[in-house]
Amino acid sequence: MRRITRRTALAATAGAVAAPTVTTATAAAAETTTGTSEGRRATGGRNPVLRTDLVTRVTPRNNWLVTAVALQYAHRIDLRGGAVPASAFQVKATVGGQTAARTVTRVYSSSTAEVDDRSRPGRPGDRLIIELDPNDSNARAAGTDPLPLDRAYSVRQVADVHTPEGEPVLKAGPFASRNDGTTTPVVDDFAAGSFTDSTGFELDFRLYRPERFVRNPRTRTRYPLVVTLHGGGEVADNNMTQLTSNRIAVTFAKPERQRRDPAFVLSPQIPLPRPMDGPDGTDWTDAKVQAALIELIDTFVSEHSRNVDTARLYLVGLSSGGRGIYSLLAKRPDEFAAALPTAGWGDAATMDRITHIPIWADHSVDDPVVPYREGRFGKPGTWTLMNALETAGARVSRGEWANDLPKAQFEARSRELLRQARATRSHVLFTSYTPGTTPVNPHLAWAQTYENDVVVDWLFAQSR
Repeated sequence: MRRITRRTALAATAGAVAAPTVTTATAAAAETTTGTSEGRRATGGRNPVLRTDLVTRVTPRNNWLVTAVALQYAHRIDLRGGAVPASAFQVKATVGGQTAARTVTRVYSSSTAEVDDRSRPGRPGDRLIIELDPNDSNARAAGTDPLPLDRAYSVRQVADVHTPEGEPVLKAGPFASRNDGTTTPVVDDFAAGSFTDSTGFELDFRLYRPERFVRNPRTRTRYPLVVTLHGGGEVADNNMTQLTSNRIAVTFAKPERQRRDPAFVLSPQIPLPRPMDGPDGTDWTDAKVQAALIELIDTFVSEHSRNVDTARLYLVGLSSGGRGIYSLLAKRPDEFAAALPTAGWGDAATMDRITHIPIWADHSVDDPVVPYREGRFGKPGTWTLMNALETAGARVSRGEWANDLPKAQFEARSRELLRQARATRSHVLFTSYTPGTTPVNPHLAWAQTYENDVVVDWLFAQSR
């Protein structure tokens, strides 16, 4: 990747977007498909696989998973209303030196290498989508770093596939195919870059650009900027896990959200060796890291002055990212329109500087990593910070409920809390999660935060 210097950082994002590279195999597959899909169908079920790709997904609670395999065939597949039994295919994954089967849940034809979430999925096309059980113990696509997944999966057809009339469509065979590549919807839409600040310190970042901006970079349309601050577990040199280890940045770039609230999404990553070494050197509050982050944001806004709505700059972050939010807001109290800090901690003495900023904070009462009241490294947790905000003059609207409620019930509780806040003219909201209700680990309070349309709608409604 070409390094971006301080002065030229992000300027390229205002220019034309490069066309995707097409490999020889992909080009050949496209040529073959074009030539045959509307002409003759494959005869006798003879239809070779040209390419195999893994389809992954960033999930709210289980992070980054391999959720499907997409097989691209030489000819169009038309099941004529029929279905492919899950038992027709066997899938094995080799992860961490161990080979084990993956559970096939459903199989259907498609024209794209994407999972179809409809109850009756599929359409005629040159691909088969083989969906896999996300609860398989070997479903992960990453540990601390992304796993080496190239050619890690093998797929074999073990039973013939027919139309309802008995006409052969795909014949079983003795050979297995291995995956050529990996696709991750939404994540793949983030460009990778790096920024070197005025001291020479470098931050890698990922950037999502609104689709309308990509189509017309000369537009004068102004978009909000969402800056995401990852947690301590994503400190790395891969420029990837800030997107895939928790569903934070992906939330704001997914198509359904961008249709409602098109925005730039900037996701920097703290490099190794990690700077967490004490009360005020905690990742995003480390002096070098925070100075580079501030300069990165300022440079991005300056380079995109025609297209960034400076009245709608938002900070979202979890764990040590929440710690970074409280620190950054206090140092730049007139810059950001709103913030979503989850499971964070901070300086109670600085809360009087940010009483005017809309904040929706949340935290699990039984969090063992960043205690709800005591916080970390001698700096208090969210409960204490909210009390300090109240003492300083902010009205704080509080609610507590289970963190494992179904989405509809969870959002209904959030909606009621927001109604109460509006009734009392409060712009600071605080959600606490009842002990024993946060799935996986009580620290992971954010599993529902970024799936909560009430909270995200509220964020985008804020403006300085």
